[in-house]
Amino acid sequence: MTQLDALDAFENAARASAATVERIPRTSGISEQAADLARAVQRVAPDARRIAVAPPADLPAELFAACERLPGVFTGRGKSELAAADVGITDAFAAIARTGTICVALDPDHTGFISLLARMHIAVLDADDIVEAPRDLFRRDCVAGKGLDRNFVFVTGPSATADMGPLVRGVHGPHRLHVIVLT
Repeated sequence: MTQLDALDAFENAARASAATVERIPRTSGISEQAADLARAVQRVAPDARRIAVAPPADLPAELFAACERLPGVFTGRGKSELAAADVGITDAFAAIARTGTICVALDPDHTGFISLLARMHIAVLDADDIVEAPRDLFRRDCVAGKGLDRNFVFVTGPSATADMGPLVRGVHGPHRLHVIVLT
């Protein structure tokens, strides 16, 4: 599977899981990419008043610099503060083409909480980190073996449950998942 095929398959599967996906082309400068990313966040969450930004573990920190200056960004990391966030922005170290799943590392910088407690999760992913199947995450030759070296969660679409009748979104996590793929 070529990288473009993997990206297309990921995007289709993620959308089928009720996530939204957009592509941002890589530009020559990191500051331009950072500005593009911040504009994308404002476009997808124009009314966000409280935004939590997790320091990226796998993408360049400078990429998130413009997001950290958006209106409404807060730095508190208590669970009640994070649960009151409209938007949580994290990086994803990998994605699975077949299922439309992203992989978010759980780390001491509260990335896991930010991805799971905010009403909307915006995940930033490098297109080169899309693998074909879940088993690929557990190989040393895929995504630099990161799936073997960390604790992480699989996220496929926004939180949903049908335990008590009809499908309800956002019961156990974000109501919306938006993935920004750097291409």
